[in-house]
Amino acid sequence: MSRDSSFFRRIGTRSFVAILTVLMAGMVGAGILVLPLLGQSGQSSSQQQPAEPPAEAGGPQNDVGPMAIPRKKEEPPEEKPKPPRKPEGMPEYSLRVDATLVSVPVLVTTKEGQFIPGLKEGNFRVLEDGVPQQISGFNQTQNAPITAVLLTEFAATNYSFIIDALNGAYSFANSLKPDDWIAVMYYDMKPHILVDFTQDKREVFGALRELRQPTWQETNLFDALYETIDRLDRLEGRKYIILVSSGRDTFSKLNYDNVLKQLKETRNTTIFAIGTGQFARLMSPGDCPRTGIDAINRCSDIRMNYLQADNQMNTIAHMTGGQAYFPRFQAAFPEVFADIAHSIRSQYILAYHPTNAKQDGSYRKIRVEVTDGEGHPLKVRDQKGKEVKYVIVARDGYKAKQVVE
Repeated sequence: MSRDSSFFRRIGTRSFVAILTVLMAGMVGAGILVLPLLGQSGQSSSQQQPAEPPAEAGGPQNDVGPMAIPRKKEEPPEEKPKPPRKPEGMPEYSLRVDATLVSVPVLVTTKEGQFIPGLKEGNFRVLEDGVPQQISGFNQTQNAPITAVLLTEFAATNYSFIIDALNGAYSFANSLKPDDWIAVMYYDMKPHILVDFTQDKREVFGALRELRQPTWQETNLFDALYETIDRLDRLEGRKYIILVSSGRDTFSKLNYDNVLKQLKETRNTTIFAIGTGQFARLMSPGDCPRTGIDAINRCSDIRMNYLQADNQMNTIAHMTGGQAYFPRFQAAFPEVFADIAHSIRSQYILAYHPTNAKQDGSYRKIRVEVTDGEGHPLKVRDQKGKEVKYVIVARDGYKAKQVVE
């Protein structure tokens, strides 16, 4: 028996493990933590216990517990950018610029709708709330491209109304030119966009060919018109709405006053309205009973509703500087739209800075007069020297911007 192994042989393996267990228990009871490395005999203590990482490495530093959480490395606080220095001698002040320019498209035509060209800046007089204004900009447009939305009523109401609406829509599409930007919408219970702004005439006709079978009987004119104006207000420049409608509203969430209020707040949108079903109204109102005691009263109420609808269409158009048309026969629609296209493309554009510079959100009324340059009404004569009566079409007013201090 060799000397180096006699100790293990005398006590035996089990006895050695028992002695080792007693020693470890005593050390733990004394508060000494021992991590034995069994099966690694012959290795140095420096190899058995790795050195603690330095503090900069983020390792455990005298942490006690089953899991050591590395300490978070503290970073210096981020420096806030310093404001630029004000040059010496510069006074403390704030700059504010309030500039207002009112643009007024004016259409001057004969009673028959023929545009009167050749007028000069000195022939126009603009009054705002009765106060004369100094015209600072003047221009005459001829064959100018247009940006317009064709908004047509298409509901399951009366066959004659539907035919008039489609004839009017196609007549307008035929009057388009390559440089025009056109969107097509229709409405029943709500507005629907058939095609967004495009210069492709084929897309416009393709959209109109989708109007074949109406679904709803409701004609929510006020909701549709309000939404269309709201969409156009996001576009720059002058815009037009070609409204082909009976003028009746049956189920809108908004009312007529809401639409008028919105029209007062918009500046660069002009509406041309075309009333449908005029001939059918004269012959037989669509909902009018032919027999019964209440036939007379019922028919009278329906006719009154249509007259009110026409009056609303007329007001909506004139408030924005447009016109309203009520053709009775289908053959008149092409002539009406030719007149509208000519009116849109040939206008006088007046601009002025109002003398009332207050930005208080008030509504300002506008009146445009045509004079001979000396304050007298202008006399227009035809080629035969006969005096011709003319019509001046311009928007009724505008709502000033409101600035909250």
